[in-house]
Amino acid sequence: MPRLSRRTALAAPALLLPLRVRAQEGWPSRPVTLLVPYAPGGSNDVVARLLAPQLERRFGQPFIVENRPGGGGSVGMGLVARARPDGQTFLVSSASNHVFHPLIAPDLGYDVREALPGVAMLVDVPNVVAAHPSLGVRTIPELIARVKAMPQGISFASSGVGTSNHLAGELFRLRTGLDMTHVPYRGGGPALTDLLGGTVQLGFMNLPTALPAAREGRLRILAVCTAERVAIQPDIPTVAEQGVADYAVRSWIGLFAPRGTPRPVIERLSEALREAMEQPGLKQRFVELGSEPIWMDPAETDRFVRAEYERWGPVVRAAGVKPE
Repeated sequence: MPRLSRRTALAAPALLLPLRVRAQEGWPSRPVTLLVPYAPGGSNDVVARLLAPQLERRFGQPFIVENRPGGGGSVGMGLVARARPDGQTFLVSSASNHVFHPLIAPDLGYDVREALPGVAMLVDVPNVVAAHPSLGVRTIPELIARVKAMPQGISFASSGVGTSNHLAGELFRLRTGLDMTHVPYRGGGPALTDLLGGTVQLGFMNLPTALPAAREGRLRILAVCTAERVAIQPDIPTVAEQGVADYAVRSWIGLFAPRGTPRPVIERLSEALREAMEQPGLKQRFVELGSEPIWMDPAETDRFVRAEYERWGPVVRAAGVKPE
């Protein structure tokens, strides 16, 4: 076998570079997985299933939504963090599993901010306080009075331990002094099912999850958990304006990749998402479901997530929320 000269050997990486670039330009050459770390029916799942057909049309390959619930989103998040960084697997992540859960249960074995860099921020998702009609309340003051009169207190549903819904409920309990017991589910969909069935009478959930049932009269949205009323549902008052001081919780959903995923792939996918979300029909669909599009590029997404850690770390510690 002929030996390579030193000059040829040193040039080899440069010779391979065009091949790598062409391979990334040809991405995707096979189906891509959008992993949702919750059960079907929740906000992450809805966002993923709205975007998947748009990406399929753009790239000519299937974008498959896969639900892997468990551990407040940490199970699915860990699968993507450990996945091969080949551009075939991405995480549809939210404030719940990307910020709140790691702050509450930090022993994940990796730093989410380093292991799962951003592809794009997608939507802002308001949290709400929702009640089963049998509870007989329509406002936050009525809820507080009703729960105070219940000898055993009340249970509230959320999409899992460490989610924004869980934190919203715990913060509400702390601010009001109510006797409330957390009932975690494996996603917003299962939590909604039990709330509609009356298994639990109170839920903290994302607006897109609760809104369709509220419009049908099957549950009542008492308040939004944001600092201000949301433009998409301005008739719903906030928790704070109904007398609960210093109360505000928000959520969001973005797309993230395993560390090491080729930068050209991340940038191509991010740009495709921006173009998809600028389409009036899709944008209107998000609004109808109770979400507000807030696209950010990869660098902006990473800065935003780091700022969220800085903002919510002290809040989580002050609230005393612990893993269950």
